[in-house]
Amino acid sequence: MKKKNKVLAAALAGAMSISLLAGCSSSAQQGGTSSAASDSSAAEESSSTTAQSSTAASGEEDNVIRIGAIGPMTGGSAIYGEGAQNAIEMAVEEINADDSSPYTIEIVNGGEIADDAQDARQAMNAYNLVMADNPEALVGSFFSTVTLPIAEQAAVDNMLLVATGATNVDVTADKPTVFRDCFIDPYQGRMAALFVQSEGYSQVAVIYANDDDYSNGLKDAFIENCEALGIEVVYEGQCTTTDTDYTSQLSQVVASGAEFLYYPCFQDTVPLLVSQARSAGFTGAIMGGDGWDSSDTTGLESQFENCYFTNHYSSEDTSEAVQNFVTKYTETYGTESLNACASLYYDAIYMIYQAAQNGGGTDTASLVEGMTGMTFTGVGGTFTLDENGDPEKQIVFNTFVDGEVQWFETLGPDGEVVASRES
Repeated sequence: MKKKNKVLAAALAGAMSISLLAGCSSSAQQGGTSSAASDSSAAEESSSTTAQSSTAASGEEDNVIRIGAIGPMTGGSAIYGEGAQNAIEMAVEEINADDSSPYTIEIVNGGEIADDAQDARQAMNAYNLVMADNPEALVGSFFSTVTLPIAEQAAVDNMLLVATGATNVDVTADKPTVFRDCFIDPYQGRMAALFVQSEGYSQVAVIYANDDDYSNGLKDAFIENCEALGIEVVYEGQCTTTDTDYTSQLSQVVASGAEFLYYPCFQDTVPLLVSQARSAGFTGAIMGGDGWDSSDTTGLESQFENCYFTNHYSSEDTSEAVQNFVTKYTETYGTESLNACASLYYDAIYMIYQAAQNGGGTDTASLVEGMTGMTFTGVGGTFTLDENGDPEKQIVFNTFVDGEVQWFETLGPDGEVVASRES
């Protein structure tokens, strides 16, 4: 993890020393305390502190947006958490450095993302940790399995949550305070099927993790759309998120005659699957979802040829928003953790900031009002949140060249090619 930004740390420390801030709709409320003063100066300070506490407790506007962040800081996907932490710091520094800004941002929990460790139980511990610090909004998490219970509780607590990489459709369903800045699994699966059709494949195989909500959601959407397009699914195999041997499934993929293999699982298992697929004699295309981002191709460069994955953005996109983000991130943190997760957390902070302006306040109710139906432009493009709080946005297809991720093409919501490397 990179060293924390000193400017941000100073800003946070200053904000905490100025006033006691209270969040809305939190199960833990912050109260003021006072002590007997030995002189008039101390009495005045005590009176001021009590007044500030009363103001915060009554929910009056303080122009500071207190945000709690949750993400995977340890485990096999910690590279996502590193990118998220860096991106949050970058967004907060930019907003707080703008003298014309009507609001400032404070990240609770000492500016740190609370670690969900890519585990549903740990995710609730992380949720309770940040909620105890009285946030007015939350961002995270990146995985559907851990975000689902967080979203359920956030809806109960009337807490604004902006989910980042959690693409499972149930994350926002029937939860008026829960939104997201990533596309959803039915959309991502449909786009993958359209890609199969556009590339001329007629027979596909699928291997998915049966113990993961994300993998199940993508598998279902992909198969449904392939069948609707007349693409034959010749093999459907299961694995788990902890498997390391895919020999049995891959032998059946090869025997099925599939030309294309869909593997909607996360980046920590992708090198194993790709390597074993090539060793089993599968020479066709292999594709995954956005969970493939940051996959380690070291030593497997040639085996990743003819592999693809859908994603939320490409660092090669020439748009001003993307290039500004990529340039500043790279200059500050390097490229190792520059991934889609970073871009999604970065946009989520700016979405909450825009929600405060739309809703006219930093309390949770105002933020929810300002977020509802929002049209937003950021690193992930321009999109409008629908009635479920989901964006309909463009989707990027990446490939690999000599082991390095390379942008292939970008499709719009209707499946049209917005841009491609060859155009």
